[in-house]
Amino acid sequence: MKYTTLPNTNIKVSKICLGSMTWGNQNTEAEGHTQLDYAFEQGINFIDTAELYPVPAEARTYGRTSEIIGTWLQKTRNRDKVVLASKIAGPGEYTEHIRTTGFSQEAIKDAVNQELKRLQTDYIDLYQLHWPERQTNTFGIRDYSHNPNDPWEDNFNQVLHTLDDIIKEGKIRYVGLSNEKAWGMMRYLEESKTHNLPRIITIQNAYSLLNRPFEGDMAEVAIREKIGLLAYSPLAFGVLSGKYIKGTASKNSRLKLFPIFTRYSSEQSTEATKKYLQIAENNNLSLTQMSLAFVTQQPFVTSTIIGATTMEQLKENIDSINIELSKDILEQINAIHAVIPNPAP
Repeated sequence: MKYTTLPNTNIKVSKICLGSMTWGNQNTEAEGHTQLDYAFEQGINFIDTAELYPVPAEARTYGRTSEIIGTWLQKTRNRDKVVLASKIAGPGEYTEHIRTTGFSQEAIKDAVNQELKRLQTDYIDLYQLHWPERQTNTFGIRDYSHNPNDPWEDNFNQVLHTLDDIIKEGKIRYVGLSNEKAWGMMRYLEESKTHNLPRIITIQNAYSLLNRPFEGDMAEVAIREKIGLLAYSPLAFGVLSGKYIKGTASKNSRLKLFPIFTRYSSEQSTEATKKYLQIAENNNLSLTQMSLAFVTQQPFVTSTIIGATTMEQLKENIDSINIELSKDILEQINAIHAVIPNPAP
């Protein structure tokens, strides 16, 4: 395994982070524990979860993923050997079964307290805002379209003050963002600098061969401000494993179980995936490992978040840490990106 540190901290984390959002839905508790055991044995010490997991978010499964992590921590006594990241759910119809009060002081404090109980721990190393409260282009919306009737009011200062209180209580150590944009990142940084409030250290956004908008303004902010990208969906819902275009996807695969997730299923995404598959095969690589290695090699990526429903997938994902893509392969990848740029926003 390879390691780095969370920006502006001394916390060492594996360059591959174990994602967990299938546990409690596509995977049982026992399967989740098996994945955790294997990943830990391979040197992964970074685990990411969220209060709304598993996905799709439903009232009947709310918080189940974190509960599974909690029982593993209780069983193995590994809490001091792992770095835990979690998230508070943002507002929307998707999460009305969790709460409807957004990032109010009461909501954040309650979310942290409930997550600590599920995880069976006294503290969370990295606590993230899962998506912005304001209306902006997240989750596959390509361009920003301003809504002058958005009821959201600027509360960056209030959110950071609340998180500061929780840090002082010892319940969380550091804070991060997720599914955020460049303006939001800079506003949080401005508030932290001006008012001596907790500084955002990471951002968890989608990033893959099919989704590279982060390389624009976001990458400059991340590098210059020392904010690490925790890249999620590096395999684009499994599309970049090649299993869907090869017709080898199992009945339990995400897009067969949940066809509503169409972010990476456009004709352009399929065309680009076929071309990336050809590059991988020409270089004796699996598309999975080439896709993951591409993400992990980026200078703005602190850790690549993997997820798997089978042990075979998990092993292949983790083994990608041993692959270094050559300049020639990167040039071939970028040649396709130039012709079919960001088919999945």
